[in-house]
Amino acid sequence: MQGRERYAGKTVIVTGAAQGIGRGVALALAGEGARLLLADRSDLVQETAEEARALGADVAVELADLETWAGAEAVAKAAVKRYKRIDVLINNVGGSIWFKPYEEYQPEEVEAEVRRSLFPTLWMCRAVLPQMLKQKGGAIVNVSSIATRGIYRIPYSASKGGVNALTASLAFEHAQDGIRVNAVATGGTEAPPRRIPRNPNKLSKKEKSWMQGIVDQTLSSSLMHRYGTIDEQVGAILFLGSDEASYITGSVLPVGGGDQG
Repeated sequence: MQGRERYAGKTVIVTGAAQGIGRGVALALAGEGARLLLADRSDLVQETAEEARALGADVAVELADLETWAGAEAVAKAAVKRYKRIDVLINNVGGSIWFKPYEEYQPEEVEAEVRRSLFPTLWMCRAVLPQMLKQKGGAIVNVSSIATRGIYRIPYSASKGGVNALTASLAFEHAQDGIRVNAVATGGTEAPPRRIPRNPNKLSKKEKSWMQGIVDQTLSSSLMHRYGTIDEQVGAILFLGSDEASYITGSVLPVGGGDQG
């Protein structure tokens, strides 16, 4: 994407920007001229911000727990206060905490998975809408998953199914307001080890076998039989958020090597 300026002058919120795909999105946007509000509950997001500034971007950071309405509202308000508008929202917060058959999940674990992978997207969409309606336009890209059809992470799958439904319905509701809403359903993605793991507990032998089951299923379901790269996910996300996708809304784009989810 070097040399492209699709986001010049645009204000973009990126959630979950401290690590992984969120960090990749933030740095790619910085290279395309975006003004960035990076949100995460980890202070590691400050490092992403410094990398983005080194690329010449105007960057603000908001530390917030996006599993809560208060956190999401604070992020939207910080973007408007600093930049006076919100052109694009990229919802990246989420991810499985546990990997096991559904009958092994405890009730509190099911609730935790939904809070992690559905509520941040619900809250952030709600938080940015007033500003996007006021300025008569905007784009939202939700990071979903092909794991809506997969094994050993049913609460996560249900959460991402909710993200897909939210994407379709919100696009339907606000197309007449100039607001586009799309999602990228990411497939298995190679990424550096998380510096702050979602689940810090050491996996048991049984849990390792379940995790391997997910890897095997992911590879077999992909027509390319491989995991993708962060850059391959970032490219799709930036396309849907850009004006190049101006006639696309309500869509969920699978980026999983042919696995449609």
